[in-house]
Amino acid sequence: MRLSSKDWQTLTFATLALAAAACLPFLTAGYWLTIGVTIAMYTVLSTSWALFSGPTHYISLATAAFFGVGAYVVGYGIEHLPYWSLLVIAGVIGAVMAALVGLTTLRLSGVYFVIFTLGLAEFIRQVITWVQNWTGQKGIYVLTSITEAHIYWQLVGLAALVFLTGWLIGRSRLGFALRIIGDDEEVARHSGIRTARAKILLFMVPGAVGAITGAILAPRYVYIEPILAFTPMLSFQVVIMALLGGTGRLWGPIVGVIPFTLLWEAISASFPNQTTLLLGLSFLVIVYLLPRGFVGLIDDIRARAGREALA
Repeated sequence: MRLSSKDWQTLTFATLALAAAACLPFLTAGYWLTIGVTIAMYTVLSTSWALFSGPTHYISLATAAFFGVGAYVVGYGIEHLPYWSLLVIAGVIGAVMAALVGLTTLRLSGVYFVIFTLGLAEFIRQVITWVQNWTGQKGIYVLTSITEAHIYWQLVGLAALVFLTGWLIGRSRLGFALRIIGDDEEVARHSGIRTARAKILLFMVPGAVGAITGAILAPRYVYIEPILAFTPMLSFQVVIMALLGGTGRLWGPIVGVIPFTLLWEAISASFPNQTTLLLGLSFLVIVYLLPRGFVGLIDDIRARAGREALA
């Protein structure tokens, strides 16, 4: 694959931005490092979500399912296997789980796919809860020497991998096929594109990334229980942040992650009992006022400026 000068500029800028982000633990600690970890986590999850849902227009609410599985892989395996091997195992399990889900559900569309993916996390949560109640175990302690800074650097590294993966997919035959599927799946099928296989392959990316992210975050929580690992709020927040930033560009989700994370921290502190209501209102506002997110707004401003310059 031959790279153009624009490609080199994009890669250089992304590398410099990630290198600058990696310096955060050297500059601050405590509260702002915690915020940095949260922003890095949602950047990874929202960007990987947009890689699948952006071109296909399939709204997945399975992020919490993958995240929770990854957290429990570390929770159950930390005393038996090296931590780094658990990240790999979590990624493989997440990818396989996404493939199995894709084989059974990606023939569905619209609200049916949304409902199934939302129910997936709840189903797994109930199974783990039942097993723990049966064994008399209520939760799992994850005791390691991994610090907040270590977690942050791992997430930044994972973000770099996600951005590189998205960049490569966008320039591949798979990316081209998915854009056709998003425009009209029936046309794509008649054009000879194996739509089911393409969607399953791409759905495996957020599956693996979500599980690895959950595994990385497990030491941060110290004590893991099903209601924490499989919270549906995570899935909804990932969708809202991605839509707020816009899925039309690879860097779009991060434009939504940063302001929404900061705003949500303030809302959670001021109105802790109304977070679910405010989350729903946020979704409605984004859908009706910013249907293409900040990316679409920026594109509209540029287009308007171009027309005015020509006039």
